Amino acid sequence: MSSQRVCAVDELSPSEAKRVVLDGTPIAVVRDSAGEVHAIGDTCTHGDISLSEGFVEDDTLECWAHGSRFSLTTGKPLSLPAYEPVPVFAVEIVDGDVYIDPERRVVGA
Repeated sequence: MSSQRVCAVDELSPSEAKRVVLDGTPIAVVRDSAGEVHAIGDTCTHGDISLSEGFVEDDTLECWAHGSRFSLTTGKPLSLPAYEPVPVFAVEIVDGDVYIDPERRVVGA
């Protein structure tokens, strides 16, 4: 599998998430408050809730339904009720476009 273009960086508003589905994998693409682009699994591990509908604060994404916050860099939950991490995917920026490979997860995340 190779990386797929999901959007232009300019299409991502700072501190907001965008949901994309690549090869059946839901992914939340996030531009954090520092301007960095991240890609994490879009489904909260506490419940079947789309994280891209949640709230971005600094380098975290908070589930709107239950309040669990996930690290955008590691996928680890930073608050209960979730205790399982979400996957983190490698992001490539090429000529202002965001590319993600849904099969290439960040090692150590």
